[in-house]
Amino acid sequence: MKLTYIKVGDYLLPNLTIKNQNYKKINKYGLLKLNYLKENNKALYTTLLMKNELTNYLISVSDECENRLNNLMKQFKKSDKLLSEKSKEVNQLEWIKLMNNYKNVSEEIILNELIHM
Repeated sequence: MKLTYIKVGDYLLPNLTIKNQNYKKINKYGLLKLNYLKENNKALYTTLLMKNELTNYLISVSDECENRLNNLMKQFKKSDKLLSEKSKEVNQLEWIKLMNNYKNVSEEIILNELIHM
């Protein structure tokens, strides 16, 4: 890897560019991980950025979080008998409250285990 430098005033700054890559979009979990890296793990952020691997890393985190969210929601649905289609028709508000609660719990688990580590 050959670095070129640009002279700005009295300083030589590395000319770092990111190659234009066609990837799928980074979701909210990838963006949360990006912000976490920028604020709390600058060494890893800088290393990934200089090696041009930051986008791949964020996409893999995004995919892993989405898969984890889907698996957790499936587990919650299986474990709760109140989440049947019949209960959904009878008491929609209760069903929505349970689903929102399970989604919030799942997202909290993902934030603690995958994003803020």
